This record gives sequence, C-alpha cells and structure tokens, in this order.
Amino acid sequence: MRAVSFLVTAAVALWAGLAAAQEDAATAAAEVVAGNGLRVDVPSGQEVTWQDVIWNVPGPDGMVMRFRFIAPGIADGGGVDFDTASADMQHLCDRFAVPRLPEFGVEAQQVVISLSAAAVEFGTAAPDVVQFFESYSVVDGACQWEVF
Repeated sequence: MRAVSFLVTAAVALWAGLAAAQEDAATAAAEVVAGNGLRVDVPSGQEVTWQDVIWNVPGPDGMVMRFRFIAPGIADGGGVDFDTASADMQHLCDRFAVPRLPEFGVEAQQVVISLSAAAVEFGTAAPDVVQFFESYSVVDGACQWEVF
C-alpha cells in the first residue's frame, strides 16, 4: 500500500512540475506590449487603465491577443458588478482592441479582454484579486462574444 501511495504522490508531483514548466515556457514566449497606464473610457464610467497586451501565446484555436486592463471598481465592495463590467469589456474589445490589432502584424483568432482589480503578472495566480475575462472572435471588424 505504501508503494502505491508513493507512486501516486510522485506522479502528482511530476504532473505539477510539468504543468508549471509549461506555464513558465508559455509566459517566457509571450510578447508583451506595455499599456503605460493609459486611461480608457468605458460606458459605465468606471476607472479603467490599459495594463498591457499579451500575444504570441497561442490558444486552442490559434493566435490570441490578450488585452489586459486594471479596473479597481470590480474589487469586492468597489461597486461594479459583472454585468456592468461585461458591457465595458465588449466596448473595450470593439473600440479599443480591434482597432489596434493591425499594429501587431498577425491575424488574431481570438481576443481576450480582462479586467483586474489590481495589476497581476500574466500567468500568476492571484486568488485575492477580482478578475473578469471575456473571449471574443473578430467578425467583420467587430467582437463577437464566445463562451470562454
């Protein structure tokens, strides 16, 4: 019984190590364009600043452009709920991300818009920071929401 327990423990440790190594490799391969804290207007009027764009880390369907924003209002008690933030994310995709896609010289298969109550390093778990993500396909120059 101890041998089985040891093997299970070793397998779990190996799997966790491989997963961490893959995530580190993906993060290292990512290209990051800093947003320089540019404030971006959204329909709700909440304060939103552009953190960065992560690209060159393919998703399951090809190139993904990840536009990341900081929105302190989504924090617990901040007053911005998910429905409000979701409408803001649609706006950010249509009016902010799509017009910038040609600047990257690649054709994105997917755009992900994320709002985070505080800056979080890409690929890092931050369970104490509220974060919202939405995924979109770009169809005829507009963002079409996808089930993430």
